[in-house]
Amino acid sequence: MSEFDQIPLADTSDMVGLHRVFREALSAAPTLVGSVAAGDRSRADVVGSYYANVLSLLHVHHEGEDELLTPRLLDRSPADAATLARIAAQHGGVLEGIAAAEGGLATWQAEPTAAAREALTGALATLDAQLSAHLDEEEQVVLPIAARHINAAEWGELPGHGMRHFGGDKLWLILGLIQEQMSPEQVAIMEAHMPPPVAESWTQTGRGLFRDYIDELRV
Repeated sequence: MSEFDQIPLADTSDMVGLHRVFREALSAAPTLVGSVAAGDRSRADVVGSYYANVLSLLHVHHEGEDELLTPRLLDRSPADAATLARIAAQHGGVLEGIAAAEGGLATWQAEPTAAAREALTGALATLDAQLSAHLDEEEQVVLPIAARHINAAEWGELPGHGMRHFGGDKLWLILGLIQEQMSPEQVAIMEAHMPPPVAESWTQTGRGLFRDYIDELRV
């Protein structure tokens, strides 16, 4: 028996929760962005920071899949290779949507005019449509294949990659958003496996920062 065979297969269902972070953020854009009055820089900063961090998470999430998941699946499930390659290739279109949203976000935060607000809302709506179709296929097609071919240790490399390469300025926001999608038992497991410096930062200050920020964001 190989070392691979001795490690349990992954429970890939947790990725659905991460996907909900993206789905909920993008579906909320007409309300969160659309309700910011022209010229309200303070509110634009709060809302803009939320989307900047979520978009950064989406970027690194797809990078992790491209580096750690897709190559393994193509190698281990050749019968599904064409389908897997097609779905993975959708990342290119999503990346273009992220870039357009990030450009609109930068413009709006620099000068929160009504026109910039509408442009950003449109860019986020376009990304929402692109991403929703892609995530549907990932959940319906890719995750079941991964559950047959990826072990728990390999699956655990994905969140580690995301934490190391996340380019946003509020890691505590991302941790909090992800925990909102988890059961108390899943939260406990997540926190038990955090690197000690991250766990200490999260429990001492990050959790409080998240709650305060979310209260302000979702007024």
